[in-house]
Amino acid sequence: MRTLNVELDNRSYPIRIGAGVLSDPGLIVPYLKTRRVAVVTNDVVGPLYLAPFVAGLEAKGLLVTQIVLPDGEAHKDWPTLNLIFDGLLGERCDRSTTLIALGGGVVGDMVGFAAATYQRGVPFIQVPTTLLSQVDSSVGGKTAINHPLGKNMIGAFYQPKLVLADTSVLNTLPDRELKAGLAEVIKYGLIRDLPFLDWIEANIARLLARDPDALAEAVERSCRNKAEVVAADETEQGERATLNLGHTFGHAIETGMGYGQWLHGEAVAAGVVMAADLSRRLGWLSDADVERVRAIHERAGLPVKGAPLGADRYLELMAHDKKVTDGTLRLVLLRQIGRAVITSEAASADIRASIEACC
Repeated sequence: MRTLNVELDNRSYPIRIGAGVLSDPGLIVPYLKTRRVAVVTNDVVGPLYLAPFVAGLEAKGLLVTQIVLPDGEAHKDWPTLNLIFDGLLGERCDRSTTLIALGGGVVGDMVGFAAATYQRGVPFIQVPTTLLSQVDSSVGGKTAINHPLGKNMIGAFYQPKLVLADTSVLNTLPDRELKAGLAEVIKYGLIRDLPFLDWIEANIARLLARDPDALAEAVERSCRNKAEVVAADETEQGERATLNLGHTFGHAIETGMGYGQWLHGEAVAAGVVMAADLSRRLGWLSDADVERVRAIHERAGLPVKGAPLGADRYLELMAHDKKVTDGTLRLVLLRQIGRAVITSEAASADIRASIEACC
């Protein structure tokens, strides 16, 4: 087992990474406020892992409420969030109950938001079961649901007490989901960790083949990067926004195509290519740099062309991005490979040209 820490003073918490950690409830018990827990999962992950996970908790003398949500980004909304509240209120869960998110990024985001708001705040634990959630969404305390006008527009910053990432569960992950997770892994190399990008390029075949050592290394190095950024800028006032490389374009794809049509990582991959193209137009990247960005995503089996929404629709959707300040769109671009910046320097004509070239 590998252990990292997210350093946030009295709200610091560990990330425990390893094969089989899901089957060790003793790792969770020390982080519970009382014996009362509520495990929230979805109807895809639940049949695989819920019963043995709950049995392990009950063997430790815990009282467990089980809540199963419908699967998918299309259900990351108010009605599904209310299913969590219905379960908690129906079982009379009090404010000492710890919520446990057992699932991917959608489950983790919704359970975190529910924990932030149920009885004005209850503790929660992340048990991510997809590569994308293990390397990104489970760490850092971003919680949210979607709105028809924009992705993740309603939420809160609310940190978990523990993140428990079992790399063995990635063996049951569909290939498409695994590849989508690699988009967020690649992102860390592009924005701040060039040696990690070199490692990914050298080990992409091992990652796609689900080599356990390669996956554990990718999860640990991704989480280390995320933990460092979150510790420096918890509420995204500066550096943390660089973690959104490609996301402004990618969120436009997810919203414009309808939530769930493109996986988050797929949309981010296409968005990163657009961001790289725009960085080239600003004179920051070379043609060879852009080709390197495109090639690593292609090797990972990810899309490098955006959805055919049309530039006008992209720009309309991007205007709802959370990084818009005083009506000005700020984008995360690459000053060079391995160094991301947040900028409002890109002209509308260049943004439009990159969208059109990459779609």
